[in-house]
Amino acid sequence: MMSIRLQHVSIPRPPGSEAQTRAFYTDLLGLPEIPAPNSLQADEVIWFKLGDDAELHCFREAPLEDASNRHLCLVVEDLPGLRQKLRKAGYQPYDVEVIPGRPRFFCHDPFGNIIEFTTIEGDYLELQQARR
Repeated sequence: MMSIRLQHVSIPRPPGSEAQTRAFYTDLLGLPEIPAPNSLQADEVIWFKLGDDAELHCFREAPLEDASNRHLCLVVEDLPGLRQKLRKAGYQPYDVEVIPGRPRFFCHDPFGNIIEFTTIEGDYLELQQARR
């Protein structure tokens, strides 16, 4: 069977938002920036390292109205600490439906992209079964 894993996620950011992108993803969330390939320099894409082998790519695109619930999810070690850090920085984390063993909240980045933050505490299927 073929092995499939996530390599990167690409999300839009407005033209001219390089400093704001770095302030949110590196300064606030702590994601290290990695160089984008030379062949993509004209696209003004900004790349960040996610964990051991995944990446986040923030590409330049004019803002669009989007009412969808598309989002990416990042696993973090200190969920309450990150929530507090985001609030102090002026962001508004919000709660959604509970998933057993996966405390979580959502927040918009400076450009309206939705990010889910979670901590994996256990297998939600087993925890769900145990609650019946």
